[in-house]
Amino acid sequence: MLTHAGNLLAMMSFAAGTFSAGMSNNPQYMTFQPASGVPNNPLPLIIYPRAVPGEVEDVAAWFEETFASHRWTPRWRYPIYPYTHYHPNTHELLGIGAGWAQILFGGETGRAVTVHAGDAILIPAGVGHQQLAGSEDFFAVGAYPQGMEPVTRRSDLEDVEASLLAIKRVPVPQHDPLTGGEGAVTEIWHPLQN
Repeated sequence: MLTHAGNLLAMMSFAAGTFSAGMSNNPQYMTFQPASGVPNNPLPLIIYPRAVPGEVEDVAAWFEETFASHRWTPRWRYPIYPYTHYHPNTHELLGIGAGWAQILFGGETGRAVTVHAGDAILIPAGVGHQQLAGSEDFFAVGAYPQGMEPVTRRSDLEDVEASLLAIKRVPVPQHDPLTGGEGAVTEIWHPLQN
């Protein structure tokens, strides 16, 4: 299975450029190399396009309820910081509650992704992210695994070595945060940890 996962990761690597989530309903994956003070992570970032069922009226509340029921504590509703930052001690789960935004993932050599209300993104510990643009009504619901208090770092070369050690200690979730069971995390992240 590890060979399959290794081949899959090679297919998931994207060159720099702009990408729009929501082109299909299937989870989409991106990997990033370390970049200018951003350690990134060998685990792929997972985008869940159109994660919210179409009949849901309050998208943000749906994300908060779903995340909480799967042991991810919703912590905030807010736009994403307009500067590159990352969390070396925890993975971060975003649910796009309203509007749209263009987010740069992976640092300055990463990839810009346009996300819309209803999309969700699982950002592995250490992966840089920043909001480049967005609609006036844009905000995301941010959540972290239960019991985790995120540390936020900016792209600073002095922090990379300590951050890499912290990233290695972050556990992979047992279940997919959107399904609560099998899903992108169990299918992609788990084989990479074995």
